[in-house]
Amino acid sequence: MKHLLLVISLVTSIFFAQAQQKQPKLVVGIVVDQMRYDYLIRFWDKFGDDGFKKLVNNGFNCEQTHFNYMPTYTAPGHASIYTGTTPANHGIIANTWYDKTNKTKTYCTSDDNYESVGTTTIMGKMSPNKLLVTTIADELKSANKQAKVIGISIKDRGAILPAGHQADAAYWFAGEDEGKWISSTYYMQELPKWLNELNQKNTANTYLQKPWETLLPIHDYTESIADNNPYEEVFEGEKAPVFPHDLPKLRKANKNYDLIKTTPFGNTILKELAFEVIKNEQLGSDKITDLLTISFSSTDYIGHQFGPYSVEIQDTYLRLDREMAELLTFLETQVGKGEFLVFLTADHGVADIPQHTIDNKIPSGYFEEKATLTSINAALFEKFKVANLVANLSNYQLFFNHDLIKEHQLNLIEIENVSVNFMLTQQGIVKAVSATNLKAAEFTDKIMGNVQRGFHQVRSGDVMFVLASGWINKWTKKGTTHGSPYNYDTHVPLLWYGTNIKQGVRTEQVAIADIAATLSVILGVAMPSSCDGNVIEELLE
Repeated sequence: MKHLLLVISLVTSIFFAQAQQKQPKLVVGIVVDQMRYDYLIRFWDKFGDDGFKKLVNNGFNCEQTHFNYMPTYTAPGHASIYTGTTPANHGIIANTWYDKTNKTKTYCTSDDNYESVGTTTIMGKMSPNKLLVTTIADELKSANKQAKVIGISIKDRGAILPAGHQADAAYWFAGEDEGKWISSTYYMQELPKWLNELNQKNTANTYLQKPWETLLPIHDYTESIADNNPYEEVFEGEKAPVFPHDLPKLRKANKNYDLIKTTPFGNTILKELAFEVIKNEQLGSDKITDLLTISFSSTDYIGHQFGPYSVEIQDTYLRLDREMAELLTFLETQVGKGEFLVFLTADHGVADIPQHTIDNKIPSGYFEEKATLTSINAALFEKFKVANLVANLSNYQLFFNHDLIKEHQLNLIEIENVSVNFMLTQQGIVKAVSATNLKAAEFTDKIMGNVQRGFHQVRSGDVMFVLASGWINKWTKKGTTHGSPYNYDTHVPLLWYGTNIKQGVRTEQVAIADIAATLSVILGVAMPSSCDGNVIEELLE
């Protein structure tokens, strides 16, 4: 009790101290989709002085920042950063998950109650309504309705979830034959004039009219494996995954404007959008703190296709470093030096391409979901004489057909136990646990704790399982993915820079939920409704 009172007293004193300090006019939350922490170290010598290095050298670096749940995907990552909690509470358990009520897949931000704005396609029928708790953006708006909150990203989920439920706007990119920024009637009935004008400029088309060549001479990419290798996926129409990538020739076979997503120029057009949002919406122009959330998605598309040790991913981060430098310079000019706060993190990391690690004698492998679903249903049929007891296998979960279980008066716990034991016999699976046990006990082991914090009692499945380190869900042996509770998927950067942020480093571990907790103190607003993070005291002046 004495310890609890001390903590409360300390947080309260920090809160009031911060409330009396100068407030940032604008907070810019930057999420780099699929950025592993080690990219900062590996590419450091080739970064310029005014991008990532400026954030590290002149800001505060939380070196050991980790996601503490699984699956480590884009939607749960963005939701966790801004709500200050995990999928167990905020409910975004994956990008797409099996809806047990409707017995179909559901997407994290899809919402048929709203219409597209700026496009005739369904790409704008979106909202944040599947997010079950408040975000730091919501708390900022609740504290002062005049605060402006806007979210932007190539991906809809990267724009919508960070901006929360009360955002003034969220904008994302419609690819294929659209090539423009769009939104939803959840936010507005029509796009603002300035955005229509930006769409008419169609800079995405400009970047797709020239090849993607390396920024530096290709022999300088010594931190990467050979450009021509057997591990990377190719664009449709290419014979090998090598530079230069002839974007004009590849457009038609790669869904036209969708192609820009898997190039560094997807980050460029998002940076350009950020400039226009800040200028035209006058973010940071008065004493009321505004919030702009930016999620750079192209790093994720490129990482999936080419892997973390590719020349393509290194080139992308060298170019993103320059984009960061331009963004920081723009903020200093537009908002003013010392008048804005930036934090930069990622929504997850990524595994190396398993075949590459196998060839380098590191244990890895490929897990086949469809084959496993067939096998477990066969095993359960042999035991219980009922077909298709597992309705769905996805996101490291088994979802049972509860109608069949009820109809045949089967014992749920017995089915769970048989399923857990069966899954543990499958190659590549190292842990499995039933929903019953997840509800009944608190796991302190790191990996199982991550499983539990990713388990939502209403939305998640009946059995959760964990693949071995280095194993991924993949149907081909080229390219890679993420989602595990291992360090390569959980360890991400967390850099702070700007108003009231001192220069420094924290080497002790930080949970991703600590971001929202810290922001609530910096901004003098209530913590998000389910926030369970801790304030990072060291970074505050």
